[in-house]
Amino acid sequence: MLGFTIGRLGRCAVAALVLLSSAGWSAPRVPASDDEVLERLPSGRYSGEARELERLRERVRVTSTDPVPAGALAQAYFDLAMAEGDPRYVGYAEGVLAGWRGKRDAPAEILLLQGLLRQYRHDFEGALRLLEQASERAPRLAEPIAWRAAILLVRADYPAALSACRKLEAIASELLATGCRTSVEAMTGHAVPAYRALAAALARHPGQAPGLRLWAETRLAEFSVRAGFGRQAEAHFRAALNYGLTDNYLMAAYADFLLAQNRPAEALALLKGRERSDTLLLRIALAEKEVRTPTAASRAQTLGERFHESALRGERLHLAEESRYLLALRGDAEGALKAAVENWTAQREPRDAEVLLESALAARKPAAAAGVVEWLKRSGYEGSHLRGLAEALARLPG
Repeated sequence: MLGFTIGRLGRCAVAALVLLSSAGWSAPRVPASDDEVLERLPSGRYSGEARELERLRERVRVTSTDPVPAGALAQAYFDLAMAEGDPRYVGYAEGVLAGWRGKRDAPAEILLLQGLLRQYRHDFEGALRLLEQASERAPRLAEPIAWRAAILLVRADYPAALSACRKLEAIASELLATGCRTSVEAMTGHAVPAYRALAAALARHPGQAPGLRLWAETRLAEFSVRAGFGRQAEAHFRAALNYGLTDNYLMAAYADFLLAQNRPAEALALLKGRERSDTLLLRIALAEKEVRTPTAASRAQTLGERFHESALRGERLHLAEESRYLLALRGDAEGALKAAVENWTAQREPRDAEVLLESALAARKPAAAAGVVEWLKRSGYEGSHLRGLAEALARLPG
C-alpha cells in the first residue's frame, strides 16, 4: 500500500457516491518549469492547504519517480477540485500522474486516482477498468469498490451497483456500506426504508470522520426530498453544512432545494463568493434571475461563455447544467432538449431525468423523453416532482 490516504472528506465514500459530474475538466497540463506558479490560494481558510501543496510539490520535484508523493499531490489536487468545483485542479492532478499513464503495474492507489480522473471526464468505461485493476491489486481497498458503485449508480445499473455495495460490507465501515446500499435502494422505490437504515447507521457511529458524516447527512437530505419530507431534508442539509467543510456537491444540492422551495435569496446567501464553480454559478444565475438583481444578466452571460469555451475544448461534460441554462436563462427549449438528450445517454440520475423532462415539456416533444419515462417505470423511483412532469408530458399530443 502507498503511504498516502485517499481523501480529505472521508474519501472512501463521500465523493464516490455523490459527485461524478459537477464540473467540466481541463486537459492535463504539466508546468513549463519548477518555478511556474500553478495557483495562488487565498490566505485564511486555505493557507493550510497552500502550505501542504507546496510541501507535496517539493517532494515530487525531489523524487519524481516515487508514487507516494506523486499520489499524495494528485489526491490533494483532486480534493480541491471536488471541494471547489474548479476544473483546473484535475488537469494538475493528471499532469502529476502522467508518468504512470498506461502502466498496469502501477500501485493500486495510483490506478484508483487514474480511475477517478477518467470518470470526471465521463470516460466511465475506462474508469471502471482502472478501478477493477485497482481492486485486483488490493482486494481489501474499499475506495475502488465504492467508486465502481457510484459509476454504476449514475448509469442506472442498479443490480450491479448493489452488488458492488455488498462487497463493502466485509471491508468497510458500517456507515459506508450502509450508505452505499441505501443510495441504491432510495433510487429503486424504497426511499423511506433507506432513510431509516442510513439514519440508524449514522446514529450508531458518532465518531466517524466529519467528511463521512457530511456525506451521510447529504444522502439523508436527498432521501427526504425524494420521500416528500421537506422540513426533514432541510434539517439534514443544515447538519451537513455545520461540519464546516467545503463541498461543492452539498452546496449545489442545498441550493437546488432552496430554489425548488422558492427561496432564491437564501440560495444566493448560501453560494456567495462561489462563482468559480460552473455548477454553483448556474444556481447563482438562476437565483439572481428570480431576485432580479442588477448582475443577473452578466451572470448568465458569464455562464454561457464558460459553456462555449468548454465546447471549443471538446469538453461538454456538464450537459445537465447546460440544459438548465439554455432553458431557464436563455429560453431555448430546443437547445436545452438537445443537451438533455445527449446527457441522458451517459448519465441517468434524477437531476438528469428532470432536465430532460422539463426541456421535452417546453419543446412539446414527449417522445424525446421516452427513455426517462421508461426509467421511472422500471426503477420504481418515488420522487413526486419527476412523476408529475412525466404525467404532464403524457398529456401532450404526439
